[in-house]
Amino acid sequence: MAADLSRVTKKYTNGEVTVVWKPARCIHSTKCFNGLPQVFDPTKRPWINAEGSDTGHIISQVKECPS
Repeated sequence: MAADLSRVTKKYTNGEVTVVWKPARCIHSTKCFNGLPQVFDPTKRPWINAEGSDTGHIISQVKECPS
């Protein structure tokens, strides 16, 4: 049985900030992985590595997300 994506929420933390990803809400604009590929890499699992950059850069990049 397929998962109901409208209810799925994934959380990734570096201990200072938590990135919350809701697949049903994501419009796949590519801004995250084009802007901060060391954190957001859709070819890896998990695709978000919250320890890939400092907290300030992660917050700044997430603010660019249109969804």
